[in-house]
Amino acid sequence: MEPNGRGRYNHAVESLRSTEYPMLQDATYLDHAGSTAPSKTLMQDLATELTSTLYGNPHSGSTPSQLSTTRIDDVRLRLLNFFNASSSQYDLVFVANATAGIKLVLEGMRSNFDSFRYAYHQACHTSVIGIREEAVESICFSNQDVPTILEGESIFSESTKPMPTLYSYSAQSHLDGRQYPISWTRQLKQAHTSERAYTLLDCASYASTSPLDMSHPDFDADFVVLSLYKIFGFPDLGVLLVKNDAANIFNKRKYFGGGTVDLVVCSKENWSARKTSFLHEALEDGTLPFHNIIAAGIALDSQRRLYGSMETVKQHTRYLTERTYSALTTLRHGNGRPVCHVYSDNPAEELSGPIIALNLRNQFGQWTSLEEFEKLAVLKRIHVRTGSACSPGGIAAALNLEPWELRQNFSAGFRCGMDSSALNGKPAGVIRVSFGAMSTEADADAFISFVQEFFQEHHAVVGTGEPTITSIPTSLSLKSIIVYPIKSCGGFVVPDGMPWTLQPEGLKWDREWCLVHQGSGQALNQKRYPKMALLKPTIDFEAGVLRVRYAGQGEPSCQVSVPLSADPTVFRGADNSIFSRVCGDVVSAQVYSDNAIHSFFSDVVGAPCFLARFPPGGKGQESRLSKLLTAYNSPSAFTRNPIPGSFPSDVPSPPDSDSEQSDAPKLLLSNESPILMVHSASIDALNKTIVANGGIEVSPASFRANIILSGPGNQAWSEDNWTCVRIGEQTFSVLAPCRRCQMVCVDQETGEKGQEPYLTLAKTRRINGKVYFGMHMKHNQSAASSTAAIQVGDKVQTTS
Repeated sequence: MEPNGRGRYNHAVESLRSTEYPMLQDATYLDHAGSTAPSKTLMQDLATELTSTLYGNPHSGSTPSQLSTTRIDDVRLRLLNFFNASSSQYDLVFVANATAGIKLVLEGMRSNFDSFRYAYHQACHTSVIGIREEAVESICFSNQDVPTILEGESIFSESTKPMPTLYSYSAQSHLDGRQYPISWTRQLKQAHTSERAYTLLDCASYASTSPLDMSHPDFDADFVVLSLYKIFGFPDLGVLLVKNDAANIFNKRKYFGGGTVDLVVCSKENWSARKTSFLHEALEDGTLPFHNIIAAGIALDSQRRLYGSMETVKQHTRYLTERTYSALTTLRHGNGRPVCHVYSDNPAEELSGPIIALNLRNQFGQWTSLEEFEKLAVLKRIHVRTGSACSPGGIAAALNLEPWELRQNFSAGFRCGMDSSALNGKPAGVIRVSFGAMSTEADADAFISFVQEFFQEHHAVVGTGEPTITSIPTSLSLKSIIVYPIKSCGGFVVPDGMPWTLQPEGLKWDREWCLVHQGSGQALNQKRYPKMALLKPTIDFEAGVLRVRYAGQGEPSCQVSVPLSADPTVFRGADNSIFSRVCGDVVSAQVYSDNAIHSFFSDVVGAPCFLARFPPGGKGQESRLSKLLTAYNSPSAFTRNPIPGSFPSDVPSPPDSDSEQSDAPKLLLSNESPILMVHSASIDALNKTIVANGGIEVSPASFRANIILSGPGNQAWSEDNWTCVRIGEQTFSVLAPCRRCQMVCVDQETGEKGQEPYLTLAKTRRINGKVYFGMHMKHNQSAASSTAAIQVGDKVQTTS
């Protein structure tokens, strides 16, 4: 586990961590490749500066404006020195971020040349790859292609005439941390003298923890892009460094903005005089973010005081990477199989940055879902990046994904930025761990311990895949019926003795409404807005309204009433219906016209939202289709001790049409099935385990079930084998176990998030990397049961 000594741990970080980075308290932040954290000193010094000194818009002659101009010039020169770039060779252009710098280079190539070719390395960021859309021909080259290219051989089609060519690559892969030689910038240009070869070097990942020496004899990049927030945590600002002898590509740039021209004539003729003294004057359109640039100067000071040099940061983060890499690659399950599949090079042997890309496997070699990993990581306050990390070429190479597989994944619903499971037996992304200047040994060890605790299986699982039942469930009855009129809000407990109607979409009035974010159109949920649990509904049939009360402690009691009637006059006009996204499905919902209703929910939740209704039948005559597989409906589909392959690894997208699966369960706004059932004996068994481990029992309400069954002498987890449930005179098909998320950790009475019961479920009810509790059901409704109903106290029979 100990590194070989190439990296040196900066013990000073231990003493400054609590005072300089209070936001990291009780959290394990390991996503520094995305953005590192700003120090308290930086933010305090900036606040002091901006509240004691008046700075004005630099496009003026006033004293505050001229002071801004002076500070901008000073910071520009200091940043050039920070990167060891001579002002006689390079100019520094302030941009929004590295991507904005890349687009500026593209704009120059496009405007200056009739056509150009583009070659980019496989490990490039998505933003770098995007240049190819403007090139007459583009090529993605791999490590194996590099020797050929550096020898001067063309990788483009022979039919293409020689023309200006832009070569791009990353100094360090932001996916796996592998570093690439800066000498390529010089060799590429020397090898391709028959064409005008330009080089674009993406240093956003590399410069975040390593010293960038642009004065090195091998360094000859024409364009360098990076983001300052990856180095200092703040400001949110990027820079484009342009070599002076490559600045001519911007000569024919057409657009100009305020500040980039000396004179503009537009009354009777179109004429303008561009600024020509410095390149940055011609490229920095509009008012510069001068407060951010001033912050960059303060960031340079605080970085030097806290860490000394970037070399110190490099050695410190290398040490942590070596420590973590060594531990993860030696973890083994009880049967000897490795826990981690690591894609990054060994930092003790290869040049690499402080990034480790990996995936997890169970003891059978099956991939652990990234979704399930993140659910646990969030609860344990471990913050990493999962997915493709905006490296499409790198992820395809690491996971051995062919283009047709990527397109197939897209057709199956996979999108960048979305949670993903393994598809076609291959992961759709990776877990990326990255360290920063303020990372500590405790951060590294916390992640290692997390993987050991939840993903290292110490005892080999053996079994036939058949359930072990020591008693037969008897005397089961329907203990509770709960409906959730508004998706993700509180539940309405049906009173004893009240028959409750069943319909094809589930229980009457269940999840017929939702709260929709006014900006994004997404349906809100408790994972992001836990206060939704405190919105308690009551269905008043006599008054014909749904009453919703806010039950927050210490808050004045308030409520709102919503008509149960679907009278079109209570909704906005048809043209004002909204499209919302619910569990990946786009639905059309009706929005109420009473703004007081929306204000009530917006104030409680703390986000601007509408109350919308998704009527039975949905858009047109179609409801949402359940995403569950009816193939789950078999006695051996789910067992406590499954054998490999006994449980499907994925749940595919729903059928394209009703004709493909005519008996597919219909949904309103519930996630996966019309009805969710839990067994009180299983809740009791789970709580017993939680208490035995020092935790506190959780309420049955945490599982947000529609139906709770109970009865003396019933065995926990017996529902795993049920295929059919009869409640009173009504029968239900058991579809599949319910896959759980962190939402079960929201206390439904206080709206506060905890860690249980999900942590215990993850250790006791995780099958093939997914966590399950409760069962999905659908009512087997026939023409004769059009008025079917159930009520509390009904006798229950089960079939296995």
